[in-house]
Amino acid sequence: MNTQQYQNESFLDGNQAAFLEQIYQQYLYDPSSVDAQWQTYFEAIAQPPSAVAAPCIDPTMERRSLQLRVSRLINAYRYLGHLEADTNPLGHYAYKVSVPQLMLEHHELENIDPTLTFDPGSFNIQTAPTLQNIVHALRETYVRTTGFEYMHILDVQEKRWLQRRIETDLARDKLTHPERRKILEQLTAAEGFELYLHRRYVGQKRFGLEGGESLIPLLQTLIHEGGKQGLQEIAIGMAHRGRLNVLTNVLCKPAGELFSEFEGKIDETYTGDVKYHKGFSCDVSTEGGPVHLVLAFNPSHLEIVSPVMEGSVRARQDRRHDKDGDQVLGVSIHGDAAFAGQGVVMETFNMAQTRGYRTRGTIHIVINNQIGFTTSTVSDSRSTYYPTDVAKMINAPIFHVNGDDPEAVVYATKLALEYRQQFQKDVVIDLVCYRRLGHNEADEPNMTQPVMYSIIRSLPSTRAKYAAELAQAGVVSLAGANGLIEAYRTKLANGGITCCNSQTRSGLPAELQTHWKMFVGQPWRQAVHTNCSLERIQRISDRWLSGIPADFMVHSRVLKVLEARAAMGRGEQPIDWGFAENLAYATLLEEGFEVRLSGQDCGRGTFSHRHAVLHHQQRREQWVPLQHTADYQAKFTVIDSVLSEEAVLAFEYGYATAEPNTLVIWEAQFGDFVNGAQVVIDQFISSGEQKWQRLCGLVMFLPHGLEGQGPEHSSARLERFVQLAAQENMHICVPSTPAQTFHMLRRQMLRKYRKPLIVFTPKSLLRHPLAVNDLEDFTRGQFEVVLDDQDITDVAAKEAVTRVILCSGKVYYDLLDERRKQGLGDVAIVRLEQLYPFPSQELVDVMEYYPNAKRLIWCQEEPVNQGAWNGIKHRFEAYDYIEVVCVSRPAMAAPAVGSLYMHQRQQQALVREALGHFDAECAAD
Repeated sequence: MNTQQYQNESFLDGNQAAFLEQIYQQYLYDPSSVDAQWQTYFEAIAQPPSAVAAPCIDPTMERRSLQLRVSRLINAYRYLGHLEADTNPLGHYAYKVSVPQLMLEHHELENIDPTLTFDPGSFNIQTAPTLQNIVHALRETYVRTTGFEYMHILDVQEKRWLQRRIETDLARDKLTHPERRKILEQLTAAEGFELYLHRRYVGQKRFGLEGGESLIPLLQTLIHEGGKQGLQEIAIGMAHRGRLNVLTNVLCKPAGELFSEFEGKIDETYTGDVKYHKGFSCDVSTEGGPVHLVLAFNPSHLEIVSPVMEGSVRARQDRRHDKDGDQVLGVSIHGDAAFAGQGVVMETFNMAQTRGYRTRGTIHIVINNQIGFTTSTVSDSRSTYYPTDVAKMINAPIFHVNGDDPEAVVYATKLALEYRQQFQKDVVIDLVCYRRLGHNEADEPNMTQPVMYSIIRSLPSTRAKYAAELAQAGVVSLAGANGLIEAYRTKLANGGITCCNSQTRSGLPAELQTHWKMFVGQPWRQAVHTNCSLERIQRISDRWLSGIPADFMVHSRVLKVLEARAAMGRGEQPIDWGFAENLAYATLLEEGFEVRLSGQDCGRGTFSHRHAVLHHQQRREQWVPLQHTADYQAKFTVIDSVLSEEAVLAFEYGYATAEPNTLVIWEAQFGDFVNGAQVVIDQFISSGEQKWQRLCGLVMFLPHGLEGQGPEHSSARLERFVQLAAQENMHICVPSTPAQTFHMLRRQMLRKYRKPLIVFTPKSLLRHPLAVNDLEDFTRGQFEVVLDDQDITDVAAKEAVTRVILCSGKVYYDLLDERRKQGLGDVAIVRLEQLYPFPSQELVDVMEYYPNAKRLIWCQEEPVNQGAWNGIKHRFEAYDYIEVVCVSRPAMAAPAVGSLYMHQRQQQALVREALGHFDAECAAD
């Protein structure tokens, strides 16, 4: 392409500007990535004209060079304007980078004719596009009190949408006087609340919002704008800071109820929790109709509430069939240091657009105090420039906004909501503020942050600055602004609701008063029929195979499994674990209970026993037999989850707390991996009911059993769950047969109460020749918490028993096999299938069958300092008529040995010792 061709081309007109911007950006990133002709062109116009060559410069080329430099300047503001934006209310306290790309000199545009106009391309400008006007519009848009970070987004449509939305109105709203007065009222409430509590409850922790008061107009804007756009529910997850303020001034919790908590006047029925961990719910009236608000309960573990909230949102969306997220929104409020520092944030982001965990976009709000607890510098708290940089992993736009400009905060909130509603993706608002007091009200921040806090002490509050601004603009008088302070203080002192247009639900969470109501206060022990008719079992098992489309090519080995299951349903083969588990799901689906099963390999099953998802062998197609069990059935969802334990388990807990009529199951790939989610177990699953009255029917499948696979694939840490079991908080079961699993899962849903169910599932037993059942075990019976010895049935044989071995799980089959080999008639083996609630009476009933027993052996394959023994041995104190001992591996620091040979020797030794034949050689090994 020669100079004459350049002159004849019209590719610099407005119609081609977007294309030109895109290809020029590509050239700047990697010149070799564009066509050679474009490389030549950009290289030519990028060279500055020399004084000698000036008379020879082609005017058209010079004009085009200027145009491209202006386009590059516009692009620089879009990419880097946020770095120079006035987003920090502390002024220049924070480190700011130099941004030469925003200077005219960098683009050699400082000495051009001021009357020249340029094609601004896609940049929207309302005045003549001279360089001066373009720069003015760019600075008004990109470097005022909001910094927009969005050019990292890969989707061009999303970037163009944000550009049009931001640049058309210079990144601000034209608010009416009533709207501005409303913001002042909200700031007055935010500040007045903290001042009132600070004086009334001196020295008590409240983790106040001082310095971040703009959070209240932010949330109020989100709620009321969301209501206009059709939202019906908003679920919020947040940590401590500002929580009490949000409860009172957003969720309309009565002030008197909060005062009672400060004064220690709480219901002693439950253990309860501190006031800044509690949640609440209410209905708020908006122009678009009522919006139900929920603030999730959460502990001190900072970001762990984020995936819990996401699970709750997904459950609410599924219940409403809200496939686009138009009705239910999740809002996650973070701290700056926690957002950057907690790995669960990344895990939660990673789930954002996945099939099983997407919630159609979450609005993230970072209360950016610019300090993490007492961290001295940013370099100590993170390795990124912004605390929000982790959000770029999912191409989320990020709006950095100065917390001392509440109108900019409101604008950023509206923009974030519109983006979420438009694209159903996550978006982040970085509310840059400060912490006027310390980490808590007893903390002295000057010890570690003297310079920062000398600046903070000199600053007027956000409310004071805004009131002065409105008074100067004639929107409100100073006397009127001060009158708002007295009006709010009076309202607060009266102990009532400080929010307008709301209907609150206090006490139990809203869900417990609606579809959870039937599960509240139910007795612990409930008889329930879990068996199924033979005809029903046969019909279901036959349909699993016959329902597969004729052209669906199933893997040959999987086809044999399905054929075997059909034979099991006809009674032609013993029933194995995979059949029993799938049958439990199928029958519940027919009865109207949804089933949600997630885990890292749960479609197939880590040990290839489940085969809930069939894969076409030549096409990318799947067939899920359990979705076609009956003509009319509930929804079955199976998800091979992201490679996460903490966030995924927290998500499933949140889902289960919001939906009582879905069997929600999380399966660990190996039980050992549950270590990665221990905070969810400790802070939510085991204690959520006692702390927050949150009922939950979540089921955890934890593959467990010492089988010679080493320390990391043996133990699901049974001892930890037994230790946590108290106050009727959960079920802990170790089923030893397929039928027991079938009845246990059905019992979980058919009983009229909801408790977490922890199941230690087998590995080798999935195909053990003795771990099978007949059809009659499914057509009759129920889940048995204690299983008596099935080899010793007549009275005389039971009276001959002198040693009773009590055990759980896989070791039963090792004991049974060895006893049969030795032909021992004086040893009975009893299985404890439920460790908690401990079946004391059922065990007493079984022990009465053995009146001549001299010794009761608790046999476990785990080391003596692990497993169930230390958590249940006190249960045997009443057995003073018989010697009670434990047989196990010796105490160990790790769960198991790494050598298969050593494992087998140890297993042989403990089995023989439990049977009364101590093997000194094996024990020594």
